[in-house]
Order: sequence, then structure tokens, then C-alpha cells
Amino acid sequence: MANTKSALKRAEIAERNRLRNKAYKSAVKTLMKKYLSAVEKYAANPSPESKEEVLSHMSAAYSKIDKAVKRGVLHPNNGARKKSKLAKKLKAHEPAVATAQ
Repeated sequence: MANTKSALKRAEIAERNRLRNKAYKSAVKTLMKKYLSAVEKYAANPSPESKEEVLSHMSAAYSKIDKAVKRGVLHPNNGARKKSKLAKKLKAHEPAVATAQ
């Protein structure tokens, strides 16, 4: 247990920050799961509506990841890795586009 006034304050601040960080990480995980389930639905039945749903979930997940990185909850490389993982999942289910012209 903390003995000094400053140590008590630091313990309170650390607990407050821990709870805030936990909320951000939980929100990121939830948005990633929603996105991945939307990608699976899109893979099973590709349609413009499901594609729009996937893109909206991707946007929300990217936004929350970027905010978590900006606030120091996630390391920048961790955030980049998460966003890359999301993009890779969608790319695997996208129809192949001919790049040769």
C-alpha cells in the first residue's frame, strides 16, 4: 500500500488509466469481431449492400484503432498490424481484378 500522498495519487491515476485503456481495447476487439463477421457474410453472399456494410464496419474499426494509438493505449505497430489484418481478410474475399491493360 502506498504511504505518501503522491504515491496514493499515482495509484489512483494508474487505476483510472487502466480502466480507460481496458475500455479502448475492448471496443477495438468488439469492432474487429463485427467487421470479421460482416466479411464472412459478404464472402458467403457477395452483394453491394453487404459490401457497404463491410466498409462501414472497417471504417469504424480503423477509426477506433487510430484513436487508441493516438491516446497511447496501443503501440503504433500494434495498431498497424491490426489494421493490416482487417484489410487482408477482406482482400482474400474480393474477386480478382485484372491489373493488366
